Amino acid sequence: MNLFVFGLGFSARRFADVARGRFGQIRASVTDPDKARALSDETGFSVRAFGPEGADPRIADDLADTDVLLVSVPPQPEGDPTLRAYRDVIAASRVRWIGYLSTIGVYGDHGGAWIDETTMPAPLSARSKMRLAVENAWFDLGRETGKAVQVFRLSGIYGPGRNPIVKLREGRSQRIVKRGQVFNRIHIDDIAATLIASIEHPRAGAVYNVTDDEPAPPQVVTAYAAGIAGLPLPPEVDFETADLSPMARSFYGENKRVRNRLIREELGVALAFPTYREGLAALKDAG
Repeated sequence: MNLFVFGLGFSARRFADVARGRFGQIRASVTDPDKARALSDETGFSVRAFGPEGADPRIADDLADTDVLLVSVPPQPEGDPTLRAYRDVIAASRVRWIGYLSTIGVYGDHGGAWIDETTMPAPLSARSKMRLAVENAWFDLGRETGKAVQVFRLSGIYGPGRNPIVKLREGRSQRIVKRGQVFNRIHIDDIAATLIASIEHPRAGAVYNVTDDEPAPPQVVTAYAAGIAGLPLPPEVDFETADLSPMARSFYGENKRVRNRLIREELGVALAFPTYREGLAALKDAG
């Protein structure tokens, strides 16, 4: 099989690294031409430029020779840039599995209640509304072409280099407290394992919540990270007075507990890091 990844970012690159032995060719895109050249040298993948400055002309030929397609690019107000540029090429290709990385943000706010994949999306933010529209556009392509399209709704992503311990060490951490607020999280290795399981067991039209077992208040996670890493614990800051960007503040407007039963029961995924405790402990041990 050959793999193409639109958007070789944090999660998608980890998947490609972990799964590289499964593929004959791995090709991918990033927005910047200089970064594409650097990543090609660094990873051994064939990385192309696809962004505001234009698209590498080789991408169309790459897609014609692709079996597995992973899409991890942010939506735009006018839709998905991948579909806008390559819908017809993908439709005519031999691609048999398509995965779109979305977000649990499409569910909106549920006041801390438990939800699962049967819960109707009710996005609040403009970016989550765009995500939901793009999910539906990919499903439309799947229905029209018979290709297996799967959507993966990810919770808060963390892993090496991007986690609460790093933020504490760099002095960027705040212990923000908002009464009753919880978030789910997911380690990038568990994202990779879920994608691999889906490729082995495709189901057209599937939606999966890719998340851990234990939603938790953010200040509790920060305190645990500080404790195991031996780092000073920042003082508590009330959410109402916290110095947050508009985007960061918007995340606190959505409060829900997300179930992951489907990836376990249908795909057979056993999370390596079922809670933030296992994930952060492994990251601390790995330095």
